[in-house]
Amino acid sequence: MQHRTASAGKIRPGARWDGGKRAGALLEVRDVTKTYRRGVWPRRRSRHVLRGADLELYPGEVVGLVGENGSGKSTLMKIIVGGLRRDSGAIRLAGQVGYCPQEPILYTRLTCDEHFALFGRGYGMTPAEITGASNEIYDALGFGQWAESRVDELSGGTRAKVNLALALLPDRQVLLLDEPYAGFDWDTYQRFWELSALRRAAGRALLIVSHFITDEDRFDRIYDLRDGKAVPR
Repeated sequence: MQHRTASAGKIRPGARWDGGKRAGALLEVRDVTKTYRRGVWPRRRSRHVLRGADLELYPGEVVGLVGENGSGKSTLMKIIVGGLRRDSGAIRLAGQVGYCPQEPILYTRLTCDEHFALFGRGYGMTPAEITGASNEIYDALGFGQWAESRVDELSGGTRAKVNLALALLPDRQVLLLDEPYAGFDWDTYQRFWELSALRRAAGRALLIVSHFITDEDRFDRIYDLRDGKAVPR
């Protein structure tokens, strides 16, 4: 994986980026529904989380998905990556995905380096590619000094860096990031946006989930998840 330093202008909702040519959406979500059911009759209860959610994600743009806790943001992300079954609707994905879940999925007895090696092999990367990509990520997020430390020795903020780093490792066309900067200090927060700008400039598509957004100008588009539907802001 190499750093990309080219700049890119704002992408309008109708515009497409593909090395200067027009291209289709990398991700399309259409009328997705999801209901959670709990208990047994006669006390069985249903909670309708998604009620026909729609969204699109194009190359070279950063899109926000915003909603209150419990609004269904993480549910939608899990459905997109195949970790949860939807009740109805359709999803079309053109490209490979890097996914950063809200809750870090890490192995407490493995070091940061060992996580990169394990996940990189799962992504089908060569040892040289893993080394190159991990070194760049250590430098970009500023936690190289913890490379040989086990996860159970790390602070919560550094664990969050590892969680994000594993999604960035293979440089996928689509990045789905669920609360990626939760627990970051200000310096790391700025580093995160520098990394996001590099990937956006290279034509990657980023969907960033958060319960609130303070820097709206960093996004090309924002969806508000309300009443089970993704409403363009």
